[in-house]
Amino acid sequence: MEQISGGVCAAQGFTAAGVHCGIRKNRSKRDLALIYSQVPASAASVYTANLVKGAPLTVTKAHLSDGTAQAIVCNSGNANTCNADGIQVAQEMCRLTGEALGIDPHNVVVASTGVIGQRLDVTPIAAAMPQLVAALGDHSLDAAEAIMTTDTKVKELAVSFEAGGKTCRLGGIAKGSGMIHPDLATMLVFLTTDCAIAPDMLQKALKTDVAHTFNMVSVDGDTSTNDMVTILANGMAGNTPITAEGPDFAAFMQALNTVTVYLCRAIAGDGEGATKLLECRVTGAKTEAIAKTVAKSIICSSLTKAAMFGADANWGRVLCAIGYAGADVDVEKVDVSFASQKGEILVCQDGAGVDFSEELAKEILLQPEIEILVSLHQGDGSAVAWGCDLTYDYVKINGDYRT
Repeated sequence: MEQISGGVCAAQGFTAAGVHCGIRKNRSKRDLALIYSQVPASAASVYTANLVKGAPLTVTKAHLSDGTAQAIVCNSGNANTCNADGIQVAQEMCRLTGEALGIDPHNVVVASTGVIGQRLDVTPIAAAMPQLVAALGDHSLDAAEAIMTTDTKVKELAVSFEAGGKTCRLGGIAKGSGMIHPDLATMLVFLTTDCAIAPDMLQKALKTDVAHTFNMVSVDGDTSTNDMVTILANGMAGNTPITAEGPDFAAFMQALNTVTVYLCRAIAGDGEGATKLLECRVTGAKTEAIAKTVAKSIICSSLTKAAMFGADANWGRVLCAIGYAGADVDVEKVDVSFASQKGEILVCQDGAGVDFSEELAKEILLQPEIEILVSLHQGDGSAVAWGCDLTYDYVKINGDYRT
C-alpha cells in the first residue's frame, strides 16, 4: 500500500468540484461540492444516531436502499435540518444534480452542513449547478474546501493497494471541527474507490471500520444531526469483484482504515479552538469494548482536555475519567503515561502517583500531538480514541456561531 495524491479523485473515473454559490455570505469561501463517478458505483453509508436528523440523511438513506449511487452533492453554510420543507429541498438538490449530470436523481447522495433550523433556499444551488458540473475535474481540494464550516484545514488523503491482481485506489475528504461526538458515523466524510466490491461487502467494511475510527473521535461531546460517512466503489480498477471475506477484502479494509484513521486524526486535531491533537491508547483491558469505553471517557473529559491545553500533567483527571466510565476496571492496577515527540513519562502506577519531573512533563505536553497511554493490566483488550484540548477559543467560536 502506498500513499498517493488526488483525494477523492485519485480513483479512476472520479471527478470533483467545489464552487461558491451564495449560501455563505463570504464569496471567498466555496459552499457547494460535487463528486461524480463516470459509471454507477456500489455505495454504502452510515449515519448519526441522533434522533434529530438532517433531511439530507433521510433522502440519502432512501436513495442508497439499492446499494448504488453515482454522485454526491453537498452544501455548507446550512444544515437543512429541522425545516418543514427539508425533505423537498434535499430531493430538489438531487433532481438538479441528476438533471445536470444526465443521471437518475435517485443515484445522487445529498448532504448539508451548517446552521440548524434555518430554511435552505435552493435557488443559489440551482443557479450554480451548471458552473459546478462544468468545473468537474481533478479538484478534490476544491470539494474538500466547499464542505468546510468552522474547519481551518482541508482534510483529504488517498492510497493505492493491490486487490485481485490489480492496482486499486481509495481516497477521501472530510469536514469536522465542532459538534463532534459520533455514534454510528461522524461529521461528513466522503470516500471513493475504483475497487470492485459488492454493496453488501462495502457496507460491512464501512460499518466495521467506523466502529474503530470515527466512532472513537470526540471534540466536544455533541453528536451532530447531520453526521454521515459515505463510500462509492465504481469497480473501474478491473479487479475481480470482492464478494466475500478473504485476502482481497483484507487488503481493502487495510486501505480503508489507513484513510479513515488519517481523517480521524485530522478532524480531532482541527477541533474548534484546538491547539493539540490528543490520542488515547488503552491496553490491557478485559475486552475491547471496555478499552473503547475507557479511551472515549478520557478523550471526552473536559477537565483532562483543559489540563492538556495548559500542559499540566494532572494525571488524576485521567484516573477520574476512568473511574466514571462505567467500565469493569480495577483502578488499583492502572498505569498512566504521557508521551509526545519530546519523550514519554510515567505519571501514575497501580492507580497511584509516582515521582516524576514536572519540567519534563511540561515539555512533553507542550507539543502539538500528545499521547495519553493507559495500561489496565487485566487482559488483552485495546483501543484508540482521538480528541483535542479545550481552549478559550472553543467558547468564542460557538458563542456566536449562528450570528
